[in-house]
Amino acid sequence: MATILMSVTDKTGLVTFAKMMQQADEPMTYIASGGTAKTLEEAGIPVMQVSQVTGSPEMIGGRVKTLHPNIHAAILAKNTETDLSEIESFGIKAIDMVICNLYEFEKAISSSVSSEADCIEHIDIGGVALLRAAAKNFDRVTVICDPSDYDSIAKEYIENGCVLLETRRRLAAKAFALCTQYDAAITRWLTNDTVIFRSGYLLEELRYGENPHQRARLYTHEPNKTVLGGTLLQGKQLSYNNILDCDAAWKTVSLFSKPAAVVIKHLTPCGIAELGENASDAELEYAVRAAIACDPVSAFGSIIAVNRTFDEKALEAFGSLFVECLIAPRFTEGVKQQLAKKKNWRIIEAPMPAFSQKEEFRSVLNGFLIQDTDCGDPEHTSHRVVTETKPTEIQQKTLAFAWKACLSVKSNAIVLAAPIDARQPERGFCTVGIGCGQPNRVDAGRHAIKRAGEKAIGSCLASDAFFPFADTVEQAVKAKIAAIIQPGGSIRDDDSIQACNSANIPMIFTGVRHFKH
Repeated sequence: MATILMSVTDKTGLVTFAKMMQQADEPMTYIASGGTAKTLEEAGIPVMQVSQVTGSPEMIGGRVKTLHPNIHAAILAKNTETDLSEIESFGIKAIDMVICNLYEFEKAISSSVSSEADCIEHIDIGGVALLRAAAKNFDRVTVICDPSDYDSIAKEYIENGCVLLETRRRLAAKAFALCTQYDAAITRWLTNDTVIFRSGYLLEELRYGENPHQRARLYTHEPNKTVLGGTLLQGKQLSYNNILDCDAAWKTVSLFSKPAAVVIKHLTPCGIAELGENASDAELEYAVRAAIACDPVSAFGSIIAVNRTFDEKALEAFGSLFVECLIAPRFTEGVKQQLAKKKNWRIIEAPMPAFSQKEEFRSVLNGFLIQDTDCGDPEHTSHRVVTETKPTEIQQKTLAFAWKACLSVKSNAIVLAAPIDARQPERGFCTVGIGCGQPNRVDAGRHAIKRAGEKAIGSCLASDAFFPFADTVEQAVKAKIAAIIQPGGSIRDDDSIQACNSANIPMIFTGVRHFKH
């Protein structure tokens, strides 16, 4: 006879699992606490209350139920004659399987209505102790902390008369990982510090990393989360590089509040467009066309993301262009049918991110770096015109768009932007040339101007950091660029200001740098 202890917050699939296990050749004894026992009883499944095993009632509002020698000795006893005889002498029967998941602490701390006392009450003690005890003794005991494992474990048990050792080891590792994540969440909440305490849940093994000879895995901060928190509607598994590019595209397009489109290739924006104040969501196609037009060569095989519902007109803007992945918060049913014909396109439908991830992590040799996420200019930042010539209203709006676009471009970064339609400048704005990742700013400017071609004439230039010399301004003058925005702060700022004044080019200093290494 097998004995199974159940104590779960998430009761999804529990009754089905209990009924499946009853199909095994040997009878099952179920022990459960509180609400778990009630759920089984209401389903007509015989169950013993934990209090019947411990001889003690639940105490202090149910916070103490399973913390008892009759429970933990039954779990921790090894599969030896010495241990089993010892617990038997105390009238304790060994527990063979522990099914437990924890109070929803992370849900509690994320709720705006939770008080500190509510959050503390959601710190699980007994559940963590059960998981650790069962996982430690995986040589004999099976531990299940994830309802998604119920079906496979029940089938394995029925087929083999037991859960295999390899499976028990895997489940033990999963239980310890859950405890680690849980403790990390508590520590982060108590200390408001994430530097040391960061862990994740394995979502999937990827085919390979950046290159075929590199192994890669995808982890999430919360269990059962997906890439971008969305759904892969069609297409093959995302690769390591795809995921990085999708993440960059999704973060970039979410910076814009009005209908926008972003084209990403190798973590590099090669086209960004945002519609104007009065544009409707149905006009998204114009943003898509403008973003692709910035660099149509690089757009082939790219990742494209939009921040509005993707419809048939938006798809027409692609023409014959092939993309690796298309991301949107929603796709119309009509466009889904058309996209289904593009078998090699991956389609992701995902909710727009809220930038709840306040820190970014990067690995370095023997350690890692952590920094606050750059979501734009800090509050109360004041931009100021430093030249004799003032920007026009349209130039100001174009410069503001270009400055925001700089956030997603690798340093050194130069972005050239212009109205989507010169005849209707209020329609929106787009990049016309992007220079990125260069070891000097002059080269970044040269690349942006070259990519823009004739579109550089009359465009507005944004630089993610200050000009150490006037050479970038001189370059812009030769290209007939109309206005400039940059942080300022160089000891030679006056040289750049004078160069702009000589050419009647307005320039704005933001006082904020946006390096992206």
